[in-house]
Order: sequence, then C-alpha cells, then structure tokens
Amino acid sequence: MPAAPPEATQDSTPHALLAFLHSQSQTTLTRLYQRPSSCLSMFRLLGPLERQLIMNLLWLDSAVPAQTMSAWVTQEGRKMYDNALVSLSKLHILSSSPVKLALNTTFKSSLRHAIVGGGTSGSFGVPAEPDRKHPPPSIETLDAYALERWETILHYMVSSGSGRFPARPSQGVLLLLQRSGLMTNMHGSALQITSSGFQFLLHTPHAQLWELLLQYLHMAEERQMDLVEVLSFLFMLSTMELGRDYSVEHLSGTQTAMLEDLRDYGIIWQRKASSRRFNPTRLATTLTSSAPPLPTAGNSSGSHQAQGFIVLETNYRLYAYTDNPLQTAVLNLFVTLKSRFPNLVVGAITRESVKKALANGITANQIISYLTTHAHPQMRKNKPLLPVTVQDQIRLWELEKNRMQSREGYLYTEFASQADYEYVLEYAKKLDVVLWENALRRCFFGSVEGHSNIRGFIERRSAGNV
Repeated sequence: MPAAPPEATQDSTPHALLAFLHSQSQTTLTRLYQRPSSCLSMFRLLGPLERQLIMNLLWLDSAVPAQTMSAWVTQEGRKMYDNALVSLSKLHILSSSPVKLALNTTFKSSLRHAIVGGGTSGSFGVPAEPDRKHPPPSIETLDAYALERWETILHYMVSSGSGRFPARPSQGVLLLLQRSGLMTNMHGSALQITSSGFQFLLHTPHAQLWELLLQYLHMAEERQMDLVEVLSFLFMLSTMELGRDYSVEHLSGTQTAMLEDLRDYGIIWQRKASSRRFNPTRLATTLTSSAPPLPTAGNSSGSHQAQGFIVLETNYRLYAYTDNPLQTAVLNLFVTLKSRFPNLVVGAITRESVKKALANGITANQIISYLTTHAHPQMRKNKPLLPVTVQDQIRLWELEKNRMQSREGYLYTEFASQADYEYVLEYAKKLDVVLWENALRRCFFGSVEGHSNIRGFIERRSAGNV
C-alpha cells in the first residue's frame, strides 16, 4: 500500500466527532454500525488513508495477515499507516489483532449494504407519499429557513442577549449555548458571550455546527435519550436528499423527540410541529460531507462572500464588501468600524480594537486566519496575501498584552527597620513565595499560598519568639 496521496495530507486534522466516538464502548459502536447509513457517514468522516484501508478489506471474506498489508507501505508512509490502524481500532471498525487485519463484521455487512443497495431497512429515511395539497418546499425555501435559524443563534451570541436583534433562539438552544461554555449567565443577568464564544464566531459554519452537536451528544444521557438513536438519526439526515419529504412514521421515540431540537437549529424543516413529514435542510445533508452547510448564493451571504469579501491595506484600513449584518457584527469584534454603505463597510484595525478582541479571548492568529480565509479575490493575487506589517503589528499587540501578568497576593510594607524588612524577606524567599520586591521602599509582594506562613512569622517576631 503506497503512502497517502499528496491531497490526503492537506486535511490531516481528524473530524471533531471521531474523538467523541473513540471514547464509546464497542457495544455502542456495534449497535451504531447495524445501520447502513451510519456506516456510510462514518466512512465519509474518516481520513483518506483510513478509507483506503477499509476499501481494501471490505470485499474480502477472510482476514489479511498484517505483515502482508504492511509490506505495501513505504517508509515515508509508515507513521501515517500506523496512525490509521490505531484510529480504526479505536472506532472498533478494525479488529485489534496484531497478526491479522479484518473489518468488524457488522460494519462490513452494513457498508456493503450501503454501497450496493437493496433491502427495506429504511436506514436512509423513508420518503413520504406525495401530497398534492402540501407539496414539498423548494430548495430556496429550505436554504432561507436554515440560514435564518442559524444566524438567529449567531446574532444572539454577538449581541450577548442585549435584544438588539428581534429574533431570539429557543430555550433549548440557550441551554446548549450555556452548557457548551459559549455563553454564561453572570449574576442572574442576561446571557453574556464568553471568550470561547468569541472564538466560536470565527470558526467555519461546519465547525460551529458540529461543536454544538457534540455538546448535544454529551447531554443525551442526562436527557434520557438513547445515544445510538441520536447518532444514527444525525447520520441518517446526512445521507438524505435535499428538497424531498420524509416520513416520521418509522422514527424511534428518541428520534421523534429530536425533531423539535433540530428545527430550532435549522437542521430540519416542518410545516408545523404535528406534521407527519419533515424535510432536511442543507445543514443536515452536509453534516458528513465537505460541501458548505449554508447556501452560498442568492441571499445576503452571497457568492462574493463565499469567495472572500475583505480588502486590507498596509495602512490598517479595511474594506468589507458585505451587507450581511452578521458578517459586520463579527468584524466589529476586532475592527473599529467607521462607515457603512450599501454592500460596503469601512473600518480600521487599531490597537484598541485588537486589545478588545484579545481581552475577549480571540488570539492574534485567529484574527489573521479570519482575514486570510475571507480575503477578497483581488487580495489573493498578493504575495503574501495579507500585508506583513499588519500581521506583525497584530502579533506585537498580543505580545504587549501577554507581557503583563496578574497574580493574586499580599503586599508587605511599613517595616519598623531595614533589619526587620530583610529578615522577613529572607524567610519569604526560603519559602519561594516572593513575587516582587523593592529594597528602597522596604516592601515586597508575596503569593497567596505563602501569606499564612509569613503572617505567622511576623507575629512571632513581634512577640519576641523569633
């Protein structure tokens, strides 16, 4: 087996869901692998080398000696090959025998079923009967619905629940934002965005969606939901056809209960809560693919934004060709906005705006990464893409912030004599709790951990016991 092709190394970061699945038991995963749609979705989430290994073993009826398989691996690809085997073993897709390689029989059978078709298991969803009175919504309607629901969540986070936007997410969504650490309830007031929440806003929509879904999976057990049913329903949605009606008749109790939650996230559309049919949106059908989860044309997040909409000059001035309020709000996290026109926002990256972003947990690299990702096509002709002076200055402002560190402690001052000061200071240094000292002013600053010992020493010395 040759080393992975060059394109395989371009996206070497494992999918966020895989780490969660690594922690699940073999019984849980084997139950999940009973559904062909789950196995196909898992196959999509894996890296190129893992997929190649599975396809090499899928149609074999007997195990392959591990030595035979490793003989095809080049020296350069050895580490990648070993990592792929470990990953597949943790997912219980591959047997853990060091002598022979074989796929989990349940996984192999279901993936074969998913590839060649056949059967009436309904693993990929059961299409609903045509309804002349209520035809399925258009793809444009589904896209607009998904975008509206998703941006409602992001707008609420940007505004920190201040009510500047008319729409408000459901209580279920607000609970999820709290439990995931993206927002917090400070002293009984409205929810406030956290530093993790600011970082969340700079991620891609696909990464954002899975971050919330992972928290949803972590909460499944306390909500008395069957984790396998939750996972299998998400995987089922990822294999459905956009724009088609599907019946709810064959869903389990857990999956039926999930419909309300998934409506709030914009993942599914239903005409009304009691409807016996539903439609997956683009957020659902792209869960396990590399396609964008939100529409890229025909709305405020137009194709020009998908390609890039930011122009940054060497004088720190920034021009954003967008009329999307959410895009503008995200830019406002680290840019001083000065003017707004139809389809254009003008601002500047300043020391104050970057310091505000840094204080909220956004790093210099995240700012630079966001500017790079959303750079206008005209800027992509530049080498380097972003002005080096601007990149360096953003990093310098971050270093300036990190140069000063705060520590809790106690300041010891007003000593009766220089001898008293030096005597107590020497004792504190032996305890290794001195954080700062000033001999001219006869004072020093000690850590919280050493305060009780230093205070006791001073009291004993004052009483003449030392």
